[in-house]
Amino acid sequence: MPITPVNDNNSPTPNGDHNHADADAHAPTPAPAPAPAHDLATLTQRLQRLEDKESLRALLIHGWRALDRKDWRTWIDCWAEDAVLEFGPWERIHGREAILAKVIEAEAPYTSMQHHILNMDFEAQGDRATGIGYMWFVAVTGPTATASPYAMGGPYDWEFTRDTTGWHLTRQRLGVWWTTGEDPRKTFTEAN
Repeated sequence: MPITPVNDNNSPTPNGDHNHADADAHAPTPAPAPAPAHDLATLTQRLQRLEDKESLRALLIHGWRALDRKDWRTWIDCWAEDAVLEFGPWERIHGREAILAKVIEAEAPYTSMQHHILNMDFEAQGDRATGIGYMWFVAVTGPTATASPYAMGGPYDWEFTRDTTGWHLTRQRLGVWWTTGEDPRKTFTEAN
């Protein structure tokens, strides 16, 4: 009676070869070779750039949401001590406290505000960074004006520095490209 070979994964197959597939499937996977030092340095740099960009985005979102709540101190803490604000209708303002005073004067009277920052993009090199974005500002000018808010939009251009406490805004240039609605105070349309 002829014997039919049984393939137990190590028995000869009909052609006489041994099948090691199952043994290979259970063999430990060799550990990957360590990444070359230059690849690790590149990865570290890429990760730092991503973290810097996210930190800059978070700084602006945190600060400008505080501005919507009229939490002036939280907002101005995003700025460096010797910061500069350049805004179309206003003269150039130098210094954190002068910026704060001007913005409180301009925005405190509004019933409510929304500061939208759109299409943000940043470039960081070490402890300095630049950024661009768009502003879309909406303000309710009085308690009975909720159906017809004043709005304006334009480009942001930022510069930042980092110190031991994190990133801070050192310069902001802001232009007004469009407006809609009426602002009876003319805060953002005439130099004050």
